[in-house]
Amino acid sequence: MDSVVEVLNQVGLHPKNLELEITESIMQNIEYSTNILNQIKELGVNLSIDDFGTGYSSLSYLRHLPIDRIKIDKSFVDDILYHTNQGVMVKTIIDMGNHMQFSVIAEGIEQKEQVDFLKNNACMIGQGYYFSRPLPGNQMRDYFKKTFGPIEAK
Repeated sequence: MDSVVEVLNQVGLHPKNLELEITESIMQNIEYSTNILNQIKELGVNLSIDDFGTGYSSLSYLRHLPIDRIKIDKSFVDDILYHTNQGVMVKTIIDMGNHMQFSVIAEGIEQKEQVDFLKNNACMIGQGYYFSRPLPGNQMRDYFKKTFGPIEAK
């Protein structure tokens, strides 16, 4: 917790502009983790559970954690196209996340069919090679200009 405050102060970043991704392994010691996460949340930092559904998930714990977002693991997003269940797990995670007022982010999107499925099932945030390969920070401005038009400095 102190290291988060220290880094925020060193770089001059407002806490609301920081999002920390946690993994489900945090649930191994849920009481300690919840205490720390609540302190971080009180600073104004956003919290996401990364690779949701692949680790130590317990749905009963999920409602007690001070998280803002859940990120659907790529392995589930791949199932939209390549599994006999055709995205049933993804749809279930999206529905659960939306009902619990979490933002839901799909990771590892690589094909238009996945984008269409996700949009049709109320997941409006995604990341993956379909949109762009990872870019160094100095190339992001050009990418955004090309994709979204001129960027105004604020």
